[in-house]
Order: sequence, then structure tokens, then C-alpha cells
Amino acid sequence: MKGWHDMTFLSEEENRRFIGTGEKNADGLTLQTFLEKYDPKKYDSPCSTVDNLIFEAPAAQIAVGNPVPDRVLLIKRRNHPSIGWWALPGGFVEFREDLDTAAARELAEETGLTGIVEEQMKTYGAVGRDPRTRIITTAYIALVPDDSVKEKAGDDAKDAGWFKIARKKLSEREEDGKRYQNWELTLTQTAGDVVTHTEIEVSEQTNSFFKNRQYKVVKTDLLAADHGAVILEGLDTIAAKAGR
Repeated sequence: MKGWHDMTFLSEEENRRFIGTGEKNADGLTLQTFLEKYDPKKYDSPCSTVDNLIFEAPAAQIAVGNPVPDRVLLIKRRNHPSIGWWALPGGFVEFREDLDTAAARELAEETGLTGIVEEQMKTYGAVGRDPRTRIITTAYIALVPDDSVKEKAGDDAKDAGWFKIARKKLSEREEDGKRYQNWELTLTQTAGDVVTHTEIEVSEQTNSFFKNRQYKVVKTDLLAADHGAVILEGLDTIAAKAGR
């Protein structure tokens, strides 16, 4: 059985797309010989994951292009980290898997939902966002009409369910060319008695064309990792698309 050192990541035919001018490098190697000698483990690399933001909104609002999401789908984590807490459906990207495929696969494995139209929203890469290792996640976002799909927990999910969304601004200030807003995000399980509370700081530049808006979890209870920040940014993303 061949190991990584006996082959290149892509086939020789696929590698032709990357041949450039076809000249040899400073070591006298062609692209093919360079790739055959290349050690992909030479540098430490982050792990890649995907998360799924599945929102519900009234069908009539979606039809006119002005949806206000009222619920978000969460799963209950079966394993560490944040065991027993609620989280967005998601997981690790397999080595030979596109991100879109990984997002759809993880959503199906953890909630049973298939055929949901999603698109990439944002990549989150804060160094301390996961205790296992350096993990960068790509968040996908989708919007479905209220009560149009039925979830079913599976894989690494202990449970799955819809949570009503409430948000409240706690404070606002400006300093050093930035505006800071602190928000409280409250998610209430519609088929149970779970209530999660997350405080999120939202910052943006006020003296630049690009605002560089950032969402940071200040504190959270029963909602895993930085998922409160991802959910709040998802709500703002939908509002912006709707022109609000």
C-alpha cells in the first residue's frame, strides 16, 4: 500500500494545471518531482471544521424577501468539549472532501436534515476557540420556513431541537475609532425547558470604509464555544441581505 511519500496529492494529469511556465526551481526540480518529494507534514496545520446555521422564519416573510428568523436549530453535544451543552450542528472536514459537501454531510449526520440550500457565511479562526487543537471553522447559513423540516438527533448529537431567538442590546460605546456594542442572546428550547444565555461584544471601525465587524463571546451558559457569536452574526447577515 502506498504512503503519502509514494504519490502526489493530485494525479499527474491534474498537476498539469499548476505547472506555470514549466521551468525547474532553484533545486533543479520540475513540478512533478517537487511534489513527489514534498512533505505535507513539514508544517503544523490547523484542523478544518464546518458549522451549520439553520434558521426558521415565517414563510410569508421569506416570500417577500424580508425574513426575521424566529428559531435556530441546535444539537446537544454527546462528547467533549462542552459535553452536555448545546451547539450548532457541525464537525470535521474529511481530507478529500469539499467544504460544501462536509457541511451537508455533518448536517445530515447530526440532525437528519438533507436537501437544505446553504451558503458559506464566514470563517472563524480565533486561536483559543477550541481546547482540542488549532481549529478553523467555516460557518454555513440557511433559512427555511417555520415548521417545514423535522430534525432527528444522530452521530455525535445527544439531542436536537429548535430554539426561539431573543436578543437585547446591553450597552454601546465608542473609543479609538471603534464602536462597541454588547448584546445578550437568549435561546429558549421550544420543546423543553432549556434556556441559554450568551453575552457577545460586537465591534466595528468607525473611521474606515471597511468596518471589520467582529463578534466575540464575553460569557456563555449552556451554549458551546463561540456559537453564540456565530448565531448573532448570522442574524445580522440575514438582516443585511434583507436591506434592514
